[in-house]
Amino acid sequence: MNKSIIGLMLIIMLGFTACVPVKDIIYLQDKGKSNNESVTKVELKPYRLQTNDIINVTMKAIDPKLVEIFSMNNTQNQQLVSEQTLYYSGYSVDDHGNIRIPVLGEINVLGYTLEEARIKIENQLLQEYLKKESGVFVTVKLAGFRYTINGEVASTGTKTLFQDKVNIMEAIANAGDITITGDRKDVKIIRQFPQGSETFSIDLTDKSAMNSPCYFLQPNDYIYVKPLKQKSWGTGTTGIQSLQTIITLLSVATTTYLLLKN
Repeated sequence: MNKSIIGLMLIIMLGFTACVPVKDIIYLQDKGKSNNESVTKVELKPYRLQTNDIINVTMKAIDPKLVEIFSMNNTQNQQLVSEQTLYYSGYSVDDHGNIRIPVLGEINVLGYTLEEARIKIENQLLQEYLKKESGVFVTVKLAGFRYTINGEVASTGTKTLFQDKVNIMEAIANAGDITITGDRKDVKIIRQFPQGSETFSIDLTDKSAMNSPCYFLQPNDYIYVKPLKQKSWGTGTTGIQSLQTIITLLSVATTTYLLLKN
């Protein structure tokens, strides 16, 4: 009797050990580190253009004909521009950091923010071709916010969001969320810089993650969600699944023992 009770207790303990605890799947928990401030200040550095980026440059003026010759594709009257259209009609930053705009020629934008690139293009238009009275208005945007996500998420691959700012919670939600066997405490983010790449780690179960320099993503970030050890064990993600697996194994072992004994 005592051996049976001890065996049952061991099975139950193993079942709870093998399943994923609830605290490991809840996002942004208050782990006692916060200062209870109602507003959390997050430092967001502007993105600086890199090679192979594709940007959309739109030019407007009081007389639209004044800026038609500077545009490869007049998209200012389109209500919706697809990702494929932006790929073919946008301006690609080449290996030297230049974009080629009709008439204006090559303009170097490597390392510039979108606002700095806008000012540079607008100033060149006013200095060389147009007058201030023309009312020239230039906008510069990325042709979609692209990032790649891999690992323990519902939908892996390269994603594109049409918005200026994207945080990691939005990116993960866009990928169908992290699976129950994904490690939310150690999400890796690989970020490209002109001088090379840098790897960040963020704990999404902790509310202080919003203060991380990688909470807000940069275009072309790579996100990797590694699996929990419970997945490699293959014993299930919940207590019931783990218990069912253990009972099945014990049944097989018992049946094998009885057959060999007989």
